[in-house]
Amino acid sequence: MQTVSPAKVVTGSEAVEEPLPLRIQEALGQLVGAAKEGLLALSVGVGLGVLDELMAEEVEEVCGPRGKHDPDRVAYRHGSDEGEVTLGGRRVPVTRPRMRTKDGSEEVPVRTYEHFASRDQLSRVVLERMLAGVSTRRYRRLQEPVGEQVEREARSTSKSAVSRTFIARTKEALLGLMSRRLDDVRLAVLMIDGVGLKDHTCVVALGITTDGVKVPLGLWEGSTENKTVTTELLSNLVHRGLDVEQGVLVVIDGSKALRSAVNDVLGKRTPVQRCVSHKERNVLDHLPERDRDLVKRRLRRAWAEVKHDLALEQLRALAAELERSHPGAAASLREGLEETLTVTRLGVRGKLRKTLTTTNPCESMIECVRRTSRNVKHWQNGDMCLRWTAAGMLEAEQQFRRVIGYQDLAKLATAVEREVTLPKPNPAPTEEAAIVAAA
Repeated sequence: MQTVSPAKVVTGSEAVEEPLPLRIQEALGQLVGAAKEGLLALSVGVGLGVLDELMAEEVEEVCGPRGKHDPDRVAYRHGSDEGEVTLGGRRVPVTRPRMRTKDGSEEVPVRTYEHFASRDQLSRVVLERMLAGVSTRRYRRLQEPVGEQVEREARSTSKSAVSRTFIARTKEALLGLMSRRLDDVRLAVLMIDGVGLKDHTCVVALGITTDGVKVPLGLWEGSTENKTVTTELLSNLVHRGLDVEQGVLVVIDGSKALRSAVNDVLGKRTPVQRCVSHKERNVLDHLPERDRDLVKRRLRRAWAEVKHDLALEQLRALAAELERSHPGAAASLREGLEETLTVTRLGVRGKLRKTLTTTNPCESMIECVRRTSRNVKHWQNGDMCLRWTAAGMLEAEQQFRRVIGYQDLAKLATAVEREVTLPKPNPAPTEEAAIVAAA
């Protein structure tokens, strides 16, 4: 191993204070100060210099070389003006050249400047950082160090500026989500659930295509998860082209308001699967602690049964037993009991059945909404709730994967379409009806 002579050893403070080598200083010229502030500050200085060169080259291509008369030129130089470009979540002042047409009637845009002056990149950075949990007060502190001079002249990093940018970007996200056309989307499953944001509730819809792709469909705001709000949401989906003629399996948490809205908008023959996790929780809440484990095991054993008739028989037997000791639990179990077995009745098996018997895919999207908005302390109005929820749904969409068991979704779609389109068989006459008919 090579040793270092004592003459070459310096302290940490001496190493920091040591000037740049002369060769580097000559190469950098005016960028020596930026180089001392770090590599990123140096890169920013070089980048701004390159931008000036690109703008000057574009002006020369349009107006010709400076000081030489060109009768065929289409524009001439018209001085310069102050401008701004986007740099790492901030606006940085630059000097932009100006050009005018040969007859002086209008100004010719400098395309290079317009590209880097666009605010799209700034608003994207603001949106990403806010959804990641950065508050508007701390936004400036989390900026990359790009040099003292650039930081001193930078704009659009104050609390109010960041807030305005975020509001504008989330409005665009909300408009984009609610204006998506659904004509070409073949849904196999539609999940509906609500997310509470203090005094407001947003009912959200998540679609699962026949290929297993999860798609955020829309949302609607109200005071509670009621029928009116859900009806408006479903009507909006139909208006945007959602095909309800072929049928779709609707998965809900068991809310009567949601069920009623599905009947009104999508039709009474639309198959509905109630979330077994919500049903289990509702039933167990009516029971004392000592009885919950046994009832939970019996519920899950029935829901795991692949034969629909046998599963239905087991659940009805459990409800009859609970009737004597815990009538509230029995009533909760009987309410919508058959709809907890809709997926089983449609012949869905394996991993897909486990996926579709709960609203977990939709709950996962809602959890992303809660996580991205965790720093919000004051929900001002419904518009704010809609914007944050839409932004969270689109953020979740970037993390979506195909649902487990998606290979069987095509079979499910066929089964649903068959159930919706085939004539409904006439029910067998009851004993009372037979007596009346005979009379």
